[in-house]
Amino acid sequence: MSIAKWSPMKEIEEMRRDMERLFGEFFEPLPRRRRRWWGKPVEGGVIVPNIEMFDRKDEVVVRVELPGVEKKDIDLTITENNLTIKGEVRRAEEVPEEDFYITELTYGNFARTISLPAEVDSSRAKATYRNGILEIVLPKKEEAKPQEIKVEVA
Repeated sequence: MSIAKWSPMKEIEEMRRDMERLFGEFFEPLPRRRRRWWGKPVEGGVIVPNIEMFDRKDEVVVRVELPGVEKKDIDLTITENNLTIKGEVRRAEEVPEEDFYITELTYGNFARTISLPAEVDSSRAKATYRNGILEIVLPKKEEAKPQEIKVEVA
């Protein structure tokens, strides 16, 4: 065993690389996979589907990426200012573990709760599911819609 000279600069450089990796993973968009902890997939964790949310004047539109999910396996809940999407991605057929060459597809439960930017009328909400994309249209409540007020100059 040889003795190596201790270098504080080497340790600082390793710490800098670790911090860059940590912040890089934290701020990058979450792909549709199981949540990760220190670069390792969490076994039995919950799949986090990708979303996009935008404003369409009188409504909020949310699109969720759910490829391979059947309509009957999707559950939507709207409570106050939150939208929760839950469900399950199921395997089309059971294949023994030893028969796989490669397996990168993710199966299991998924869940995502989104804070809504405005108060919505949940009784008039509509959802469509086409080509693996779930689109939820949430009409805004009257008091949440922006109102224009004219100011007269005297």
